Amino acid sequence: MNTSAISSRRPRALYTADERRRRDASPWTVVQAVLAPLQFAVFLVSLALVIRYLATGHGLALATASVVVKTLVLYTIMVTGSIWERDVFGRWLFAPAFFWEDVFSMLVLALHTAYLAALALDLGTGREQMAIALAAYAAYVVNAGQFMLKLRAARRERDDVAVAVSGTAE
Repeated sequence: MNTSAISSRRPRALYTADERRRRDASPWTVVQAVLAPLQFAVFLVSLALVIRYLATGHGLALATASVVVKTLVLYTIMVTGSIWERDVFGRWLFAPAFFWEDVFSMLVLALHTAYLAALALDLGTGREQMAIALAAYAAYVVNAGQFMLKLRAARRERDDVAVAVSGTAE
């Protein structure tokens, strides 16, 4: 059997050894590790407030404030994430390892920004604005899932490297 054909089918490692070293040394790795669960918690609270408003017609101001806060947290994680990507991969966005996550992140940003624009320009009713927020949140859930899969792949890769290193020491 042709071993080069087998190795060419193997997926590219998420991180090279240098990228892994830069990732582990970057202070932005810790920032991302803190902001990601914070953003998810803000999302859950906001989602509950948006659904409460849509179900009851009460609490528009609170739901609106929560979507604005969620959007500001999103902007923060996107800016710090691009700095992290620059530290680790040498480019601000669209590094091959995170290309599709970044592409989908642009949709998430666009939908959240569309919500802010509708709010600032007083476009649509509260319900229509919340529909935009829900679309943004649905995209966010997909994007968060993409990143969770990458985190899982990174952990699996780390474990594989650890096994390979310990296997060569014997």
